[in-house]
Amino acid sequence: MKILQLCKKFPYPLKDGESIAVTSLSRSLRRLGCEISLLAMNTRKHYFPVDQLPPHFNHYKTVRTVAIDNRVKPWAAFKSLMSEGDSYHISRFLSADYERQLKTMLQANDYDIVQLETPYLSPYIPVVRRCSDAAVVMRAHNVEHEIWERISANTRFGPKRWYLNKLTERLRRYEIQQLGAYDLLAAITERDLAYFRKMGYDGKATVTPIGIESSRYEPDFTSYEQPLSLSFIGSLDWMPNQEGLRWFLEHVWPALQQRHPGLKLHVAGRNTPSWLYRLNMRGLQVEGEVPSAADFINQHSLMVVPLLSGSGMRAKILEGMALGKAVLTTSIGLEGIAAGHRKEVLVADTPKAFVDEVSWAIKEQTQLCQLGKAARQLVLERYDSLEVARRLMKAYSELTVEAL
Repeated sequence: MKILQLCKKFPYPLKDGESIAVTSLSRSLRRLGCEISLLAMNTRKHYFPVDQLPPHFNHYKTVRTVAIDNRVKPWAAFKSLMSEGDSYHISRFLSADYERQLKTMLQANDYDIVQLETPYLSPYIPVVRRCSDAAVVMRAHNVEHEIWERISANTRFGPKRWYLNKLTERLRRYEIQQLGAYDLLAAITERDLAYFRKMGYDGKATVTPIGIESSRYEPDFTSYEQPLSLSFIGSLDWMPNQEGLRWFLEHVWPALQQRHPGLKLHVAGRNTPSWLYRLNMRGLQVEGEVPSAADFINQHSLMVVPLLSGSGMRAKILEGMALGKAVLTTSIGLEGIAAGHRKEVLVADTPKAFVDEVSWAIKEQTQLCQLGKAARQLVLERYDSLEVARRLMKAYSELTVEAL
């Protein structure tokens, strides 16, 4: 089966959830015998020089990139707001160069599947239809507008909340308009699929969770023999991560320091904002971008993921679980992951609950280690990327047979 994968950013290095989700699935599809090619936008924000790819990033038959500048520009954002119906979220990813490269690849190859990673690639579906007989598959990593609904709801400054609500409504309308354009919708979670059905999607669908290449994650359980320390890691240019970390530092960390004065919180992440470095909080250590996420996570026994908004699944939670770490997150953070409170993870939704769960973890180090081991076992059984790819391949095979 020949698959063309379209991405809104280059899926390397593997330091954010989207890159992990894209790469783990494409590697597994290749292992199952698919021929996969990649056409990715190489954006200013996440630019990667393709000539510096490591030898092990070799699962694609062809890799093509198109440089685009999709930075948020105040004047363009204002014009979009004043126009009727345009979604500025989507328009930032419109590129004539990308369209030309897509057309060239479609005309030169007979693909069975064109797999769009997120709805930001939806504007290019008409090109696919004109130039190819391939089935169009939307791999929806999130319900995109739901992320912004949650961010808007958590925004206290009135004018900003009004602006975000406007942007969110236009993105919601765009997502609904595009639902009829897909031959198959591959949602990340059952919850997201139900949400898309509620929005009006009535076509073929499957659930394709984020998978982890389990063999690449080597747990280190010796961290549980040390005094408890907390870790946070995530792309800090993603608004829900910044929002959640800021909330944790303002509403949870002071109370934790008062109850457990020696406790340490180690924060790592790509594109760490300057405000975080300027904080002078007891026990907080900001480490910026680290060479290895796995090594960083393995050093600390408790990983905190205090998400207040977002959608889909969190790859970093799966990574922490695959490494046998105890993960403390919110109900929103756990969406899409079939783990239970104090069975495979810890769940808290209020400052007091976070403080109580950390206190429990400090007191119950032995149980915390067992929880981490149970978390790893759950990932091995339900979220291994090869098994996820097999289920998606079944849906693809059925789709292509029907097209004959």
